[in-house]
Amino acid sequence: MRPPRLAARLRADKRASARPPRNTRSILNARSASVLAIATMLAALIGHSAPASATDLLQLYSEAQGRDALIASARSSYLANIEALPQARAALLPQVTARYGAVNTHYGSGNISNTFGSSGYSLALTQPIFHWDSWQSYQQGKLTVASAEAAFAQAQQDLILRVATAYFDVLAAQDDLALAGTHKQAIAEQLASAKRNFEVGNATIVDSNEAQASFDQATAQEIAAQNTLDVRRAAFARIVGHPVGSLATLRAGSTLPSPEPNNVADWVTQAEQANYGVQLQSLTLEIARRETSKAKSGYMPSVDLVAAGAHSNVGNANSLLSSAMSSPSSQGTGPSSAGQIGIQVSIPIFSGGSVQSKMRQTLALEDKAQSDLDDARRLAVLSARTSYLGVSSGLAQVRALEAAEQSAQSSVASNKLGYQVGIRINADVLNAEDKLFTTRRDLAKARYSTLLSSLQLKASAATLVDTDLQLLNALLTENPDASAAMAGAREATPANAGTALPARGVRPGTTAPLRR
Repeated sequence: MRPPRLAARLRADKRASARPPRNTRSILNARSASVLAIATMLAALIGHSAPASATDLLQLYSEAQGRDALIASARSSYLANIEALPQARAALLPQVTARYGAVNTHYGSGNISNTFGSSGYSLALTQPIFHWDSWQSYQQGKLTVASAEAAFAQAQQDLILRVATAYFDVLAAQDDLALAGTHKQAIAEQLASAKRNFEVGNATIVDSNEAQASFDQATAQEIAAQNTLDVRRAAFARIVGHPVGSLATLRAGSTLPSPEPNNVADWVTQAEQANYGVQLQSLTLEIARRETSKAKSGYMPSVDLVAAGAHSNVGNANSLLSSAMSSPSSQGTGPSSAGQIGIQVSIPIFSGGSVQSKMRQTLALEDKAQSDLDDARRLAVLSARTSYLGVSSGLAQVRALEAAEQSAQSSVASNKLGYQVGIRINADVLNAEDKLFTTRRDLAKARYSTLLSSLQLKASAATLVDTDLQLLNALLTENPDASAAMAGAREATPANAGTALPARGVRPGTTAPLRR
């Protein structure tokens, strides 16, 4: 696939090379313009008739990585949360503060006044030596970064699941629509046969009415399938950021993957320990414990190394003081400097009961985090068991439905033959057609459900990665004739099934008038 900018440049170059010079265009006669118009129309028709290549699962997943709003939000949240560590580390590092000030002072008493200015600057350094709360905050910062990484990994895993779910939902809706169309064609053929037999007196009006009712129901099913497909395409467009076109379908004869290892106990153990929900709750519990330890700092002293230096300059300007007056403000003018360094210890004595209240609060939040962790483990176990059973039972269901499809096809053929020789009625054929349609629809859904369950199983154990999509993508094909859902339908449907019409002058979906 060409990059978008390169493809746009190539298209622009192609249009530029195809455009004739200005002087040539100005002297084109009517015949040349007609030829050009005809060539353009032919090219448009050829381009319109050429089938567009189907988009596969990996292509849409790649687009979703850059366009999905949820993964973009998760990425921004991750970048914001990892800043908790440098912010917490800053409380353990030296704090340096510089100050500068300039002041003009006016002194007056009676007819005596004095105005002088002073300026100075200072530099203070504080190096924390022992701050228990700051140390615990630093440890919480590390845990917050680990939690952010786990949350973003879970978001990436959820993106894989959402893309795959939306993809197979669209495929299932496409299959429903295609099967509904095939079913409708088969019912239309039976309806036409029933009306022809009624017109020649070989059947009663009951057969025609039953076929008409089945045809109307098949039409309603086709309309509902089209609506479902439109809705699911719109839901998929929300993830990839643009309307989705033709999708690669599941190849006929594809072998659905079995879980590896094929043991539910191994998956349960892995999910109980490595599931991202369990990881996040474990980190939340550890952060809550650190918060409880941090609350104990209300009883502990804090020790800092402090150093400071200051320089000031006091000048006497516009002095009108008499020699008999002696004032501190008129003496000690000029620059001066001072510095200090030492250890500062702060010991909390009483804070109005806030420390005890904080301890009770953090202990309660710690208990809550422990309960949430227990629930996360149980949920991970349940998800692993459910997904594993979904894969194992789905594989068995697919095999059973494949056998049921063959039986349903044989039943349709037998009932049609029986109807032709008079030992079966039209209702028997219609019921057999309905069972075949239902079986094919259930078979298609079972295939997609099994594939999704295999992804969900890996997600419950936090082992779902991009390569798992590659394995599923290898099961897809861009050839519509090789679709798994429609393979049996094409084999069983006659070539002229879509051309079978009701009686002459009767529109499909209406009942033929009775002849008197």
